[in-house]
Amino acid sequence: MLIREATTEDWPAMWPFFHEIVAAGETLTYPLQLGEDDAREWWYLAAPNRTVVAVDDDGTVLGTAKMNRNHMGNGSHIASATYLVDPKHSGQGVGRALCEHSVEWARGAGFRAMQFNAVVETNVYAVKLYRSIGFDVIGTLPEGFNHPKQGYVGLHIMHMAL
Repeated sequence: MLIREATTEDWPAMWPFFHEIVAAGETLTYPLQLGEDDAREWWYLAAPNRTVVAVDDDGTVLGTAKMNRNHMGNGSHIASATYLVDPKHSGQGVGRALCEHSVEWARGAGFRAMQFNAVVETNVYAVKLYRSIGFDVIGTLPEGFNHPKQGYVGLHIMHMAL
Protein backbone atom coordinates (compact mmCIF):
# COMPACT_ATOMS: atom_id res chain seq x y z
CA MET A 1 0.00 0.00 0.00
CA LEU A 2 1.23 3.46 -0.93
CA ILE A 3 0.05 6.67 0.73
CA ARG A 4 0.47 9.71 -1.48
CA GLU A 5 -0.92 13.19 -1.99
CA ALA A 6 -4.45 13.11 -3.38
CA THR A 7 -4.96 14.64 -6.80
CA THR A 8 -8.12 15.83 -8.48
CA GLU A 9 -7.91 12.71 -10.64
CA ASP A 10 -8.48 10.61 -7.50
CA TRP A 11 -11.85 12.18 -6.73
CA PRO A 12 -13.97 9.96 -9.02
CA ALA A 13 -12.67 6.93 -7.12
CA MET A 14 -13.12 8.60 -3.72
CA TRP A 15 -16.58 10.09 -4.13
CA PRO A 16 -18.60 6.83 -4.20
CA PHE A 17 -17.31 5.58 -0.85
CA PHE A 18 -17.16 9.10 0.60
CA HIS A 19 -20.84 9.53 -0.27
CA GLU A 20 -21.76 6.06 1.03
CA ILE A 21 -20.11 6.68 4.40
CA VAL A 22 -21.52 10.19 4.86
CA ALA A 23 -25.04 9.22 3.75
CA ALA A 24 -25.07 6.27 6.20
CA GLY A 25 -24.78 8.85 8.98
CA GLU A 26 -23.09 6.50 11.44
CA THR A 27 -19.57 7.88 11.85
CA LEU A 28 -19.17 11.51 10.73
CA THR A 29 -20.82 14.76 11.74
CA TYR A 30 -21.19 15.80 8.10
CA PRO A 31 -24.60 16.68 6.63
CA LEU A 32 -26.24 13.49 5.34
CA GLN A 33 -27.22 15.19 2.08
CA LEU A 34 -23.71 16.59 1.46
CA GLY A 35 -23.37 17.16 -2.27
CA GLU A 36 -20.39 16.17 -4.33
CA ASP A 37 -19.11 19.69 -5.03
CA ASP A 38 -19.22 20.71 -1.38
CA ALA A 39 -17.68 17.40 -0.31
CA ARG A 40 -14.76 17.87 -2.68
CA GLU A 41 -14.18 21.42 -1.42
CA TRP A 42 -14.27 20.25 2.20
CA TRP A 43 -11.95 17.31 1.62
CA TYR A 44 -9.16 18.79 -0.49
CA LEU A 45 -7.16 21.01 1.83
CA ALA A 46 -4.57 23.62 0.90
CA ALA A 47 -1.02 23.47 2.25
CA PRO A 48 0.26 23.30 4.88
CA ASN A 49 -2.67 20.93 5.47
CA ARG A 50 -2.77 17.74 3.43
CA THR A 51 -5.14 15.37 1.72
CA VAL A 52 -3.82 11.91 0.90
CA VAL A 53 -4.99 8.63 -0.57
CA ALA A 54 -3.96 5.08 0.17
CA VAL A 55 -3.65 3.05 -3.03
CA ASP A 56 -2.82 -0.57 -3.77
CA ASP A 57 -0.23 -1.81 -6.26
CA ASP A 58 -2.72 -1.40 -9.10
CA GLY A 59 -3.48 2.22 -8.14
CA THR A 60 -6.92 1.46 -6.71
CA VAL A 61 -7.89 4.03 -4.08
CA LEU A 62 -8.49 2.16 -0.81
CA GLY A 63 -9.04 5.12 1.47
CA THR A 64 -8.25 8.76 2.08
CA ALA A 65 -7.35 11.14 4.88
CA LYS A 66 -7.25 14.85 5.42
CA MET A 67 -4.78 16.27 7.93
CA ASN A 68 -4.98 19.78 9.27
CA ARG A 69 -4.51 22.22 12.11
CA ASN A 70 -7.25 21.61 14.63
CA HIS A 71 -7.42 25.27 15.65
CA MET A 72 -6.02 28.61 14.52
CA GLY A 73 -3.95 31.21 16.35
CA ASN A 74 -2.65 30.20 19.74
CA GLY A 75 -4.19 26.74 19.31
CA SER A 76 -2.52 26.05 15.98
CA HIS A 77 0.04 23.68 17.51
CA ILE A 78 -2.60 20.90 17.68
CA ALA A 79 -3.24 18.77 14.59
CA SER A 80 -6.30 16.78 13.59
CA ALA A 81 -7.26 14.34 10.86
CA THR A 82 -10.25 12.59 9.35
CA TYR A 83 -10.15 9.21 7.64
CA LEU A 84 -12.40 7.43 5.16
CA VAL A 85 -11.80 3.84 4.10
CA ASP A 86 -13.70 2.31 1.23
CA PRO A 87 -15.94 -0.30 2.91
CA LYS A 88 -14.86 -2.80 0.25
CA HIS A 89 -11.36 -2.60 1.74
CA SER A 90 -12.13 -2.42 5.46
CA GLY A 91 -10.24 -4.77 7.75
CA GLN A 92 -7.13 -4.65 5.56
CA GLY A 93 -5.08 -2.16 7.58
CA VAL A 94 -5.94 0.87 5.45
CA GLY A 95 -7.29 2.91 8.37
CA ARG A 96 -4.27 2.06 10.53
CA ALA A 97 -1.87 3.04 7.75
CA LEU A 98 -3.65 6.35 7.19
CA CYS A 99 -3.77 7.14 10.91
CA GLU A 100 -0.09 6.28 11.44
CA HIS A 101 0.80 8.36 8.39
CA SER A 102 -1.08 11.36 9.76
CA VAL A 103 0.64 11.04 13.15
CA GLU A 104 4.04 11.02 11.45
CA TRP A 105 3.02 14.02 9.34
CA ALA A 106 1.96 15.92 12.45
CA ARG A 107 5.20 15.09 14.26
CA GLY A 108 7.26 16.09 11.25
CA ALA A 109 5.35 19.34 10.89
CA GLY A 110 6.11 20.27 14.51
CA PHE A 111 2.67 19.84 16.06
CA ARG A 112 2.67 19.14 19.80
CA ALA A 113 -0.40 16.89 19.81
CA MET A 114 -3.25 15.48 17.75
CA GLN A 115 -6.89 15.76 18.72
CA PHE A 116 -9.95 14.17 17.19
CA ASN A 117 -12.97 16.32 18.02
CA ALA A 118 -15.85 13.97 17.28
CA VAL A 119 -15.27 10.21 17.36
CA VAL A 120 -18.68 8.55 17.59
CA GLU A 121 -18.53 6.24 20.60
CA THR A 122 -20.38 3.47 18.74
CA ASN A 123 -17.65 3.47 16.08
CA VAL A 124 -15.87 0.84 18.17
CA TYR A 125 -13.39 -0.15 15.46
CA ALA A 126 -12.13 3.41 15.11
CA VAL A 127 -11.95 3.92 18.88
CA LYS A 128 -10.01 0.67 19.26
CA LEU A 129 -7.66 1.61 16.42
CA TYR A 130 -6.97 5.10 17.77
CA ARG A 131 -6.34 3.74 21.27
CA SER A 132 -3.90 1.16 19.87
CA ILE A 133 -1.93 3.97 18.22
CA GLY A 134 -1.75 5.97 21.44
CA PHE A 135 -4.83 8.19 21.58
CA ASP A 136 -6.85 8.50 24.76
CA VAL A 137 -10.47 9.53 25.25
CA ILE A 138 -10.17 12.76 27.23
CA GLY A 139 -13.87 13.52 27.27
CA THR A 140 -17.21 12.52 25.85
CA LEU A 141 -20.03 14.82 24.84
CA PRO A 142 -23.12 12.92 26.05
CA GLU A 143 -25.71 12.43 23.32
CA GLY A 144 -23.59 14.54 20.99
CA PHE A 145 -24.42 12.41 17.95
CA ASN A 146 -27.80 11.24 16.69
CA HIS A 147 -27.00 7.79 15.34
CA PRO A 148 -29.58 6.60 12.78
CA LYS A 149 -29.89 3.16 14.41
CA GLN A 150 -28.83 3.61 18.04
CA GLY A 151 -30.26 7.04 18.79
CA TYR A 152 -28.33 9.64 20.73
CA VAL A 153 -24.81 8.46 21.57
CA GLY A 154 -21.69 10.18 22.82
CA LEU A 155 -18.96 11.90 20.83
CA HIS A 156 -15.46 11.21 22.14
CA ILE A 157 -12.71 13.78 22.10
CA MET A 158 -9.49 11.83 21.62
CA HIS A 159 -5.98 13.16 22.16
CA MET A 160 -2.38 12.07 21.79
CA ALA A 161 0.70 14.06 22.72
CA LEU A 162 3.36 14.02 20.02
